[in-house]
Amino acid sequence: MVLEREILPFFVWLPAALLMYLATVLLVGALGVFVGYLFTAVRNGPGRAARLIGHTLRLGWQELRSVSLRRVYAMSRLAFQESVRRKVVVVFGLFLLLLMFAAWFLDRGTDHPARLYLSFVLTSTNYLILILAVLLGTFSLPADIKNRTIYTIVTKPVRGWEIVLGRILGFVAIGTLFLVVMSLLSYLFVIRGLDHRHEIVMSDLTETQVEQRGNMVTVRQGETSVDNPRRPTHRHEVTINPDGSVAVEANEDHIHLVSLNDDGSYEIGAPAGQLQARIPRYGKLHFLGRDGKPKERGVNVGNEWGYRSYIEGQTLATAIWTFDGITEREFKEGVPLEMTLRVFRTYKGEIERGIFGSIQVVETVPDDLPVDDPRRDLEQRRRFEAVNFVAQEFTADQHTIPRKYQGIEPDGSLREMDLFQDLIHDGKFELWITCGERAQYFGAAQADIYIRAREGYFGLNFVKSFLGIWFQMVIITSFSVVFSTFLNGAVSLLATIASFVLGFFANFVVGLQTGKVEGGGPIEAMVRLFTQKNQTLTIDAGAATPVMKAFDYVLTLGMRAISSVMPNYGDFNTSRFLAYGFDIDSSLIGQHAAITLGFVVALTTVGYFFFKTREIAA
Repeated sequence: MVLEREILPFFVWLPAALLMYLATVLLVGALGVFVGYLFTAVRNGPGRAARLIGHTLRLGWQELRSVSLRRVYAMSRLAFQESVRRKVVVVFGLFLLLLMFAAWFLDRGTDHPARLYLSFVLTSTNYLILILAVLLGTFSLPADIKNRTIYTIVTKPVRGWEIVLGRILGFVAIGTLFLVVMSLLSYLFVIRGLDHRHEIVMSDLTETQVEQRGNMVTVRQGETSVDNPRRPTHRHEVTINPDGSVAVEANEDHIHLVSLNDDGSYEIGAPAGQLQARIPRYGKLHFLGRDGKPKERGVNVGNEWGYRSYIEGQTLATAIWTFDGITEREFKEGVPLEMTLRVFRTYKGEIERGIFGSIQVVETVPDDLPVDDPRRDLEQRRRFEAVNFVAQEFTADQHTIPRKYQGIEPDGSLREMDLFQDLIHDGKFELWITCGERAQYFGAAQADIYIRAREGYFGLNFVKSFLGIWFQMVIITSFSVVFSTFLNGAVSLLATIASFVLGFFANFVVGLQTGKVEGGGPIEAMVRLFTQKNQTLTIDAGAATPVMKAFDYVLTLGMRAISSVMPNYGDFNTSRFLAYGFDIDSSLIGQHAAITLGFVVALTTVGYFFFKTREIAA
């Protein structure tokens, strides 16, 4: 699985994030007060404008101090009941319709059916819940103002804070209810959709002579029955050993456990291994160049995506992972590894044959050792003998570092070494990967090799993934309610959608403004569209070109400023963790929760002042 940004521990991430949040709030707040002062000064004069702004801020603080949780609850309940009256159950009915017919179109015959099923339920739930949040928040308050029902509320002893916060919480409550039901139905859909059975027909097996532990023995080999006679997708290779034990080969990311019945027949159980929650432990990656000198990155083979660096085969180029916190208590029998390396071929060769490489465990050196110190050389350290492997692309290649293995001393002598006693110091060791074939390359990123610490609970991981959808729903609901406090329904709908787009494509907007994205800004893109010129062609120089680029620069600068204060919705999407069988780190959930809380607090404040302004105007 691709992991482009390292997940920091929550309390390591929090101080810098909190400082950035406070600085942004102060800057945006000061800018809002300044703009408000300018508009008020135009209508009332500079002196009166200052007094009105000061009075509004003091009133906001006083009303905030007198907020009643009871009145907030009453406003939330009112918003909840209003949502029910608006027939929002239609969204739930649409979700049920998708689940009813999804099995017809989801291809169970893919190599990763669990990934397909999980991606489907998470994506469909995400879109429907966000649509529900946008529609509820953007049209509610404008409709109340248009129908003048809002005056029944504002004439009561209800604060503006309570109205805005109550609506946000009420719409979040109805969305949460739908999300909980959707998550339960999604879980049942995935479990039921992936469940299947096979049979072993003894008459279909053939006797074969194979070598086991140096002896030739007779085993029975063949295939299981298909998983579904109506829509068959796969079988499993099966081997019955002389002692009666049965080995079922993995297929489509799963295996089956086999039990022996009293009548001598075999029964194949439910699939296992598809729905996982692996807890990985990542190391720090650095490289050695083809000359053996340390480098920050490997070779660039021309890929536009720079996520991975490459090491050249049959040279001194090496990818080195340094792991920390490895204890004997946790890994008594050895250290399980999983690798997802990529291969770049400069010539085809035998395309069906994989590329050979070697993997070696090496003791670490002190961190304060100079880079050019000869003790950093491989020959000056204890290490296990290198083990050859064939790179398995697009799948997790599993290896185990044994507890005891043949080791090499710095003087070149060989002896059996213990992993924890001889190589791991203070919980650290290094893993060296090299490519063994000339003019071929291994691609490596930091997350491509990890230690599989233990297995988490898939059900809990499933809930964590839906929490990411819930966080997005809360933020979108807050934005929609805030926009509805000063815009009509249709305009607030467009504004909410625009905020989502700017937040979701924040990285693209930054690249657009800095010139890293080809094609220029909005005006240049429109010109290219009408003149039928692609992104790489140069626009003819003319008198209008500098003007066009100047306008584009101003537009993209404004887009970047707006997108920088918007939440990056893509970061909240944790479906890739669940679909690829990785546990969602609790630190990541904590970061998302803190970001969501920060936006709710800031947007509620903005919504209050907009609402008070609109209320006074009304």
